[in-house]
Amino acid sequence: MRKTKIRGGFLIASLTVLSFLTACASSSNTSGTSSPAASAAATAATGKPVTISFLHWRGEDVNSLNGLITKFQTENPNIKVEMQTMPSEQYQSTAQAKLADGSVGDVFTSFPGAQFEALSKAGLFSDLSGEKFLSNFNDTLIQVGKKDGKQVAVPYQLVYNDPIYNVKLFQKLNLTPPKDWEGFLALCETLKKNGLIPIAFAGTDIGPGQFMNTMVMNNEPSADIFTKVEAGQAKLTDEFWVKTLTQFKELNDKGYLQPDALGTKDAAAGALFIQEKAAILASGSYQLAQNKKQNPNLEQKLLAPITVAADQAKFEGVHTSTFMLAVNSKSKHPAEAKKFVEFLSRKEIAATYANETGQNVTVKDVQYTSPELQVATEWASKKTLFQPRFSITNADNQKAVTNSIQAVLSGKSPQDAAKEAQAIIEQHLVK
Repeated sequence: MRKTKIRGGFLIASLTVLSFLTACASSSNTSGTSSPAASAAATAATGKPVTISFLHWRGEDVNSLNGLITKFQTENPNIKVEMQTMPSEQYQSTAQAKLADGSVGDVFTSFPGAQFEALSKAGLFSDLSGEKFLSNFNDTLIQVGKKDGKQVAVPYQLVYNDPIYNVKLFQKLNLTPPKDWEGFLALCETLKKNGLIPIAFAGTDIGPGQFMNTMVMNNEPSADIFTKVEAGQAKLTDEFWVKTLTQFKELNDKGYLQPDALGTKDAAAGALFIQEKAAILASGSYQLAQNKKQNPNLEQKLLAPITVAADQAKFEGVHTSTFMLAVNSKSKHPAEAKKFVEFLSRKEIAATYANETGQNVTVKDVQYTSPELQVATEWASKKTLFQPRFSITNADNQKAVTNSIQAVLSGKSPQDAAKEAQAIIEQHLVK
């Protein structure tokens, strides 16, 4: 450290003041126990405005969040919130670099699974364990935001990663959600014979990662199977994954996915469903509101393919607690950032966000007003599994798993696709 000679009482007094301010700054950066309300009051007392950055991937929520930010700024006139969004795929690959120096993302969001693990290893999460606003959330639904016993992120959205089906088309053909794999194949055949695409599948981007969850949920021997795969205690070449890939291939070979499913992007697959050319959309509850907005005549519900016999089914569907709110450990304004998270956690604010964006939330006692949100709420009483894909904590491993789905759709045998994916897994085995 460079030494500087101090001369005169003025410099000594200045250093005393500097020491005091440094101590205050250090106190405001203490994780978990600082008081957002107290810090906001201190900010107001200085009269100096603070700007915090909010970084996330849901561009479709910007209008709603802009309104909530305006309300927050009215309550906290010396805290300004600047919001930045990126497409979800880009967010997963570049967010960590943006967050690293604290200049962006005082408040940010994280996907569970691989991104959460990567950001945790990078030390970018502040500890929120002592914050009072945690009591606003359903405790069971925010457990995925814990690391080493500390609450470092708070999932805001509750998503059901189950395919969406067109209720009116099903009623017209006297169809109901099947309870086993043979029934699901028969349903798809009926849809196909009636000139409909049974399943719209976004094979280029989100489709493999979304549809794999319900396809594997009853095939896997245990809920922690992918954890075991990453630890070398199980393999993708085992029966559970080869069977899942075989069933993907069966759907494709029988024409139950649209032509060139592997080359279809999310928006194009969604359009097939919205235009009622496809009876099922392989996505999840997060898409219900957008579908309805583009086709007000749609009546939608969720179904999950049961890939086993009815008496062997362990789960009815899949859920995810995601859009995990976090405070950047590199933030220069952590208490103000926590104040914003506390604001979003209020029941009435969460209700506004939910009903305007069509997203169910993890905040307790929220009243949902739209039919789409109520459709998802029906699944709260069903037996659902936390999204299997997000139990894969290494991003390369996660990509290997979804790539194996794309491989069988391109013509590779399930056994060979599984073998290639397993080879990548073995490069990243947990030591």
